[in-house]
Amino acid sequence: MKFQFLISAAIFSMAAFSFSVKSPIEKKIHPSNTLTESEQKGGWVSLFDGKTTKGWHSYGKDKVGNRWDVEDGCLHLLTSSNDHGDILTDKEFKNFDLKLEWKISPKGNSGIIFYVKEDPKYSAPYHTGPEMQVLDNDGHPDGKIHKHRAGDLYDLIPCSKETVKPVGEWNQVEIIAKNGDLKLFLNGYNVVHTTMWNDDWKKMVGESKFKQWPDFGTFKSGKIDLQDHGNEVWFRNIKIKSL
Repeated sequence: MKFQFLISAAIFSMAAFSFSVKSPIEKKIHPSNTLTESEQKGGWVSLFDGKTTKGWHSYGKDKVGNRWDVEDGCLHLLTSSNDHGDILTDKEFKNFDLKLEWKISPKGNSGIIFYVKEDPKYSAPYHTGPEMQVLDNDGHPDGKIHKHRAGDLYDLIPCSKETVKPVGEWNQVEIIAKNGDLKLFLNGYNVVHTTMWNDDWKKMVGESKFKQWPDFGTFKSGKIDLQDHGNEVWFRNIKIKSL
């Protein structure tokens, strides 16, 4: 009887231990970066497989530099490398619906730039494409500048409503661009709505910091760019649908 009791106690202890200790897989849940069946049928295409940098390259180069890596199912900008540079999609897009998620580091700054025209005569992506700002509003100096806060159409139009989440939390972005009609969404809210390429757009650009680059905001197709502003940032679940 005593022997049976000891065996039972040992089994109970092992069972309790197995329930209290989680496996590494249970502790770390990675985003899938995959499309649902409904999304696939609806024409969505994944721009990031969660494992590699396939489909991306550093600006002006034929591959992604070692400043960017894939970490826990995210595109991650390192700060330990001197190989600076934004990364862009290999393909250009015209009318599109883009969705992704971003998370910024404390005091961090980055951006999502679109309609980027990659050409040796342009030394940086922001010389051609508009940017949706990615920022730690409370920690970065740009947070004190009108039209430079998270979700703004950088230096052009401020958010109609601030919906950004605190540092370390994921933010959901959607950018819809169709025949000049541009909408920016942050965490489910339409925070910017404007029309590109008309006289009002040209006037607005002419009154911004971008006036020094005459081709800025003029292209009607281009690449999607994730900005290297020197601070850690993470992107995931990047997908696009042509409209």
